[in-house]
Amino acid sequence: MSGHTVPADISGHMLDLDEDDDLEVFSKNTSLADEGPMPNSPGSMVNQYRLEDDEEEQQDANTKDIFVTVDNPESQITALETFIMYRVVTKTTRSEFDSSEYEVRRRYQDFLWLRSKLEENNPTIIVHPLPEKFVMKGMVERFNDDFIETRRKALHHFLNRISEHPILSYSQYLKVFLTAQELAPHKKQGPSFLSRMGETMRAVANSVRGLRNRLDEFTVMQEYAEDFSNKICSIDKVTQRIIKEQREYLDELKQYSPTYFQWAESEEELAEPLRGVGSCVERCSKETEEQVQHLSEVLVPALHEYVLCADTLKAVMRRRDNIQAEFEVKNEALASRRNEEEMLQEEVDDLADRMEEANNALRGDWSRWKNIMRTDLKSAFVSTAERNKEYYEKCLAVWESFLVSQRGESIEQRDEEHAS
Repeated sequence: MSGHTVPADISGHMLDLDEDDDLEVFSKNTSLADEGPMPNSPGSMVNQYRLEDDEEEQQDANTKDIFVTVDNPESQITALETFIMYRVVTKTTRSEFDSSEYEVRRRYQDFLWLRSKLEENNPTIIVHPLPEKFVMKGMVERFNDDFIETRRKALHHFLNRISEHPILSYSQYLKVFLTAQELAPHKKQGPSFLSRMGETMRAVANSVRGLRNRLDEFTVMQEYAEDFSNKICSIDKVTQRIIKEQREYLDELKQYSPTYFQWAESEEELAEPLRGVGSCVERCSKETEEQVQHLSEVLVPALHEYVLCADTLKAVMRRRDNIQAEFEVKNEALASRRNEEEMLQEEVDDLADRMEEANNALRGDWSRWKNIMRTDLKSAFVSTAERNKEYYEKCLAVWESFLVSQRGESIEQRDEEHAS
């Protein structure tokens, strides 16, 4: 399908924002620390899934022929702007590449250019989204180390999704992105602004006119995309609220435990149980903090990634509909304008071929995307469930140890009183 000019939805032709309006990216990973002997699940489901994931990654590594890494971010300061350049290293065994290894430097707007070109030339392929470009909540310094690292991980994830795709990985635009030292000459190539505006206007006209006869299978896809979008957005919002409430609860816990320790200093007879309660609350506070951190780093990124994917799905369905709508317009014009039959017939035939290509591409990519989505979300849900289980087990163990210590102390006191 590459090389065809296709009508796209309005969002596909909106002017790009400045490169560093800053994207919402996913929190960096930090390892969880154990606080003393706590009960743990011996048959951890997470470990089982990790083992399965490792086996799948090993199988993928045996079949993959292109490997991409995004690393080594560096700040670039000019008279007009400050931005980050990332190193993109590619290793490949593909014959269409002139070398087996490439190293280039790219900024964020270069990734936006690549994605827009992939969408433009593959209108019914589900191109993995880049995170939005806006300032993260609580982000004071745009270019601090945490922000740069989370953005790097997001860009690395995006490129690896593209390089693993059976169609997109063979795009000439991806090859240029990975190999060309300078992208500016390639960015100048392509349809003009007026041409893009013309396509946008046709897309608007097609959306207003509507389709005469959409195939049932694509109606089912459309309904699935809308339903998936509603559900994933709802779960994402509720998860964000839960994390907010747990953070507020954590703040309360951190103020709660010191009170017991202070009370113990002035209440000699209750000093031991007061310190015990304070210690339990303190340890539960640490477990709650790890729980919030786990939700923020595992579940939220997976959910939000597929919130963006849902928007991509709907855009793909609109572009497919635009192609069919234009085909229907030309086909109707052919029937009413016989004097231009030959010219219109060529256009109709071309659009019929494009529609068939678009349908086939979407059919193949649809099931592939759903498998990836389900694997990603299942992993996030299982990991969250396992962490919830560990969290409550550890908190339970804390309070049980406190009860055991207090019961033992009470027995000793009774024995002493009896002996006296």
